[in-house]
Amino acid sequence: MTYTIGQIEDLTGVKAHVLRYWEEVVPGFTPRKDMSGRRLYSQREVDLILRLKYLINEKKFTAEGAGRQIIEEAQTAQNNSELINQIREARQLLTEMYLIVKKNESSAEAEASEN
Repeated sequence: MTYTIGQIEDLTGVKAHVLRYWEEVVPGFTPRKDMSGRRLYSQREVDLILRLKYLINEKKFTAEGAGRQIIEEAQTAQNNSELINQIREARQLLTEMYLIVKKNESSAEAEASEN
Protein backbone atom coordinates (compact mmCIF):
# COMPACT_ATOMS: atom_id res chain seq x y z
CA MET A 1 0.00 0.00 0.00
CA THR A 2 1.21 3.50 -0.77
CA TYR A 3 0.25 6.82 0.72
CA THR A 4 0.14 10.33 -0.72
CA ILE A 5 1.92 13.21 0.95
CA GLY A 6 -1.46 14.48 2.24
CA GLN A 7 -2.22 11.13 3.85
CA ILE A 8 1.26 11.13 5.39
CA GLU A 9 0.59 14.58 6.88
CA ASP A 10 -2.66 13.26 8.41
CA LEU A 11 -1.06 10.07 9.71
CA THR A 12 2.12 11.54 11.16
CA GLY A 13 1.44 15.23 11.74
CA VAL A 14 4.59 16.09 9.78
CA LYS A 15 4.11 18.88 7.23
CA ALA A 16 4.89 18.34 3.54
CA HIS A 17 7.70 20.91 3.47
CA VAL A 18 9.41 19.10 6.35
CA LEU A 19 9.09 15.76 4.55
CA ARG A 20 10.66 17.25 1.43
CA TYR A 21 13.52 18.66 3.53
CA TRP A 22 14.12 15.29 5.17
CA GLU A 23 14.42 13.76 1.71
CA GLU A 24 17.42 16.02 1.12
CA VAL A 25 19.27 15.39 4.39
CA VAL A 26 18.36 11.86 5.53
CA PRO A 27 20.12 9.05 3.67
CA GLY A 28 17.78 6.35 2.43
CA PHE A 29 14.63 8.47 2.76
CA THR A 30 13.48 8.77 -0.82
CA PRO A 31 9.84 8.03 -1.55
CA ARG A 32 9.18 6.96 -5.11
CA LYS A 33 7.29 9.23 -7.47
CA ASP A 34 4.50 8.44 -9.89
CA MET A 35 4.44 9.47 -13.55
CA SER A 36 3.20 12.95 -12.55
CA GLY A 37 6.00 13.45 -10.03
CA ARG A 38 3.79 13.04 -6.95
CA ARG A 39 5.44 11.36 -4.01
CA LEU A 40 4.19 7.94 -2.98
CA TYR A 41 5.20 6.69 0.46
CA SER A 42 5.43 3.03 1.40
CA GLN A 43 4.94 1.62 4.87
CA ARG A 44 8.73 1.63 5.22
CA GLU A 45 8.75 5.40 4.72
CA VAL A 46 5.88 5.83 7.20
CA ASP A 47 7.93 3.94 9.79
CA LEU A 48 10.98 6.05 8.98
CA ILE A 49 9.00 9.31 9.25
CA LEU A 50 7.62 8.34 12.65
CA ARG A 51 11.11 7.45 13.87
CA LEU A 52 12.58 10.70 12.52
CA LYS A 53 9.79 12.69 14.15
CA TYR A 54 10.48 11.03 17.50
CA LEU A 55 14.25 11.53 17.31
CA ILE A 56 13.96 15.17 16.23
CA ASN A 57 11.07 16.32 18.43
CA GLU A 58 11.57 14.21 21.55
CA LYS A 59 15.29 13.41 21.61
CA LYS A 60 16.31 16.77 20.09
CA PHE A 61 18.44 15.35 17.28
CA THR A 62 19.09 17.43 14.18
CA ALA A 63 17.63 15.94 10.99
CA GLU A 64 21.12 14.89 9.92
CA GLY A 65 21.88 13.39 13.34
CA ALA A 66 18.57 11.54 13.33
CA GLY A 67 19.44 10.11 9.92
CA ARG A 68 22.79 8.86 11.24
CA GLN A 69 21.06 7.39 14.31
CA ILE A 70 18.60 5.51 12.10
CA ILE A 71 21.46 4.08 10.05
CA GLU A 72 23.13 2.84 13.24
CA GLU A 73 19.85 1.37 14.46
CA ALA A 74 19.34 -0.39 11.11
CA GLN A 75 22.70 -2.07 11.42
CA THR A 76 21.83 -3.26 14.92
CA ALA A 77 18.31 -4.24 13.89
CA GLN A 78 19.49 -6.87 11.44
CA ASN A 79 19.79 -9.15 14.47
CA ASN A 80 16.16 -8.48 15.38
CA SER A 81 14.67 -8.67 11.89
CA GLU A 82 11.79 -11.07 12.73
CA LEU A 83 10.51 -8.87 15.55
CA ILE A 84 10.84 -5.78 13.37
CA ASN A 85 8.84 -7.44 10.59
CA GLN A 86 6.05 -8.26 13.03
CA ILE A 87 5.99 -4.66 14.27
CA ARG A 88 5.90 -3.32 10.70
CA GLU A 89 3.02 -5.63 9.80
CA ALA A 90 1.08 -4.54 12.89
CA ARG A 91 1.76 -0.88 12.18
CA GLN A 92 0.65 -1.25 8.55
CA LEU A 93 -2.57 -2.94 9.65
CA LEU A 94 -3.24 -0.17 12.17
CA THR A 95 -2.53 2.49 9.55
CA GLU A 96 -4.95 0.88 7.10
CA MET A 97 -7.61 0.65 9.82
CA TYR A 98 -7.06 4.32 10.70
CA LEU A 99 -7.59 5.37 7.08
CA ILE A 100 -10.78 3.30 6.87
CA VAL A 101 -12.13 4.91 10.05
CA LYS A 102 -11.26 8.41 8.75
CA LYS A 103 -13.02 7.63 5.46
CA ASN A 104 -16.10 6.35 7.28
CA GLU A 105 -16.16 9.41 9.54
CA SER A 106 -16.05 11.66 6.50
CA SER A 107 -18.90 9.72 4.88
CA ALA A 108 -20.98 9.89 8.05
CA GLU A 109 -20.39 13.63 8.35
CA ALA A 110 -21.41 14.13 4.72
CA GLU A 111 -24.62 12.13 5.27
CA ALA A 112 -25.42 14.07 8.43
CA SER A 113 -25.00 17.40 6.66
CA GLU A 114 -27.35 16.26 3.87
CA ASN A 115 -30.10 15.46 6.37
